[in-house]
Amino acid sequence: MAHQFFFNSYILDSLPAPEVGFDVVQDLSEPRLRMYITQRGVKSFFVRKRINGRDKRIIIGKYPETDIEEARSKVNEILNDASKKIPTRRKKISFKNFIDLYLEHKVRRGEDSLNKLKRAINLHFKNLFEKNIQDLTDKELQHTLDNIDGRAMAARMQELLQSVFNYAIGMGYMKNNPMENIERIVVVRRQRKLNKTGLQKLLSAIKKEKDINLRSAFLMLIYGFAPKTKVFKMRWEDLDFNHDMWGDFPLSDRAILLLQDIPQDGEWVFMGRGRFHLTDPRVAWKRIAKNAGVPDVTIDDVYKFLMHALVWHPDKDVLRDNMNDLLTDLFA
Repeated sequence: MAHQFFFNSYILDSLPAPEVGFDVVQDLSEPRLRMYITQRGVKSFFVRKRINGRDKRIIIGKYPETDIEEARSKVNEILNDASKKIPTRRKKISFKNFIDLYLEHKVRRGEDSLNKLKRAINLHFKNLFEKNIQDLTDKELQHTLDNIDGRAMAARMQELLQSVFNYAIGMGYMKNNPMENIERIVVVRRQRKLNKTGLQKLLSAIKKEKDINLRSAFLMLIYGFAPKTKVFKMRWEDLDFNHDMWGDFPLSDRAILLLQDIPQDGEWVFMGRGRFHLTDPRVAWKRIAKNAGVPDVTIDDVYKFLMHALVWHPDKDVLRDNMNDLLTDLFA
């Protein structure tokens, strides 16, 4: 049974990724609304519906691109649409035109992420564009996947094709999914090896970073208990030093001391290029990780380690105490 609570951004942002498989949580405000949390930390809203005697799980969208109220409002519409008889469309449509429809109606991503997906589609599926989607065979699709460099990329493109053809079935263009005849590409996930000692070495290496802005941002990744995208987009207007809060999220003592030493001379706490916020300092991070003796550790590994170690509590004061206790235990 799924763990049930009232969905709010404070709790959903704090949900840790499971070590294996995936977790499911359920909204008490709209009990038909559920969320997957995968090993990689991806969180997706979904609903369940029994169609033609089979239990189907229909994805609404990924969080936080799809916010909680939007997901709740879509539940009725999605379940009603799932109950409707699928129309049969006899007119054929090219794979290129159909995938454009799919991107428009089914994909909810930020601009950068969407452009990255489009580039991958243009690179790997170009040979399929002019063919009608109804005429594509499992052999053609298998050949396309076999020509993709990198097993991980091939697996992601296979998942995309699976979703595209399921959407084509739902739209009435096809009756069967040719991807069902293709063996699933299995990717062995990288084992995350960050431990307490490794985190201590990282902290020491970060403190030696000469760039003050990068040093502060990387320290906040540890002291802030938040994913990199949220840390790098931190705004001064979201910080409340009177109540030790960052929006609806409590700040640890170390985070407060760190932030109070940073000059408040713009919109963003951690500045990037062109008066924009910091985005992806992967080169600097690789240098620091190498100097710390943990070259394979990523920024995401830090967040996942901390969230697994943190004792979560719905009371913000108790959660803040737990943050401080954990940091003391790690770095005393």
